[in-house]
Amino acid sequence: MRCFLLLGLLGACIGPDAPTPPDLSTATVETLATDLRFTEGPAWLPGRNALVFSDIPAGRLLLWSEAGGVELLREAPQPNGNLLSASGALLTCRHGARDLVREEPDGTLTVLADRYDGRRFNSPNDVVEGDDGVLWFTDPPWGLPGQTEGRELPFNGVYRLDPADGTVDLLLDGLCMPNGVALSPDGATLYVADTGGHPSHPVEALREGPAKVRAYRVTATGLDPEPLWETESLCDGMCVTPEGWIWTTAREGLVLLGPDGAILGSIPLPEAPTNVCLGPEPGVLFVTARSRLLRVLLP
Repeated sequence: MRCFLLLGLLGACIGPDAPTPPDLSTATVETLATDLRFTEGPAWLPGRNALVFSDIPAGRLLLWSEAGGVELLREAPQPNGNLLSASGALLTCRHGARDLVREEPDGTLTVLADRYDGRRFNSPNDVVEGDDGVLWFTDPPWGLPGQTEGRELPFNGVYRLDPADGTVDLLLDGLCMPNGVALSPDGATLYVADTGGHPSHPVEALREGPAKVRAYRVTATGLDPEPLWETESLCDGMCVTPEGWIWTTAREGLVLLGPDGAILGSIPLPEAPTNVCLGPEPGVLFVTARSRLLRVLLP
């Protein structure tokens, strides 16, 4: 597995007119919270000047702010990925309820999707929204007991949810473990993390599958199933910067990919990260890392 390239090779990975990536060797890592059970789904909420994130096994959504530290937002059935939609609603993938929900500013919860073709999802994991309001989400079986109990779908899918009529379309069904998902700044490319196979994978034929990040061209009705590129790198959650760089989470820390999938460098972290999001200012990243919440400051 390719984990990182030497920072001295950065110039070979980007074009002459591309923005220069930050100097990762000067990054500062701060621990904001500890003693959590398994954190995921960071999303910055500018209206609250706070970060929302999930503590999955504890069954709760938490808020962190500079002024108040960590506080309980609300209990939830094993929440995972979170996203602040363009409308100001909070979207949450819930392992325990096997659904994708929207929380309005007044606290009202609406189930956006919980089934495909009449069968319950495995455990929706992560979600991203396009400029047109279309939602793209992943559905591996991590949230099912033993990854098999109660399983109704024979595959781990990547889906498209049309907000106009609530239609859910299956886009990809051959990945080992679709996980993090993100869009390029122009919305033309969908990035999907596949954390690969493992000995207890419910589909025996996929147990040896490699971990990869793949890029797919977005079409009018879904995706071109042939990847534009794929990079062998372990990744859980991810986010994309306005410049088009892709921050991914691997065992050793944050790994930065270029828009072409080239690995540009990495930032070691004290604990394996699970997800990452952009902060309120350029050069600020929030990272969930199992039992910790971290902030990374870049030059």
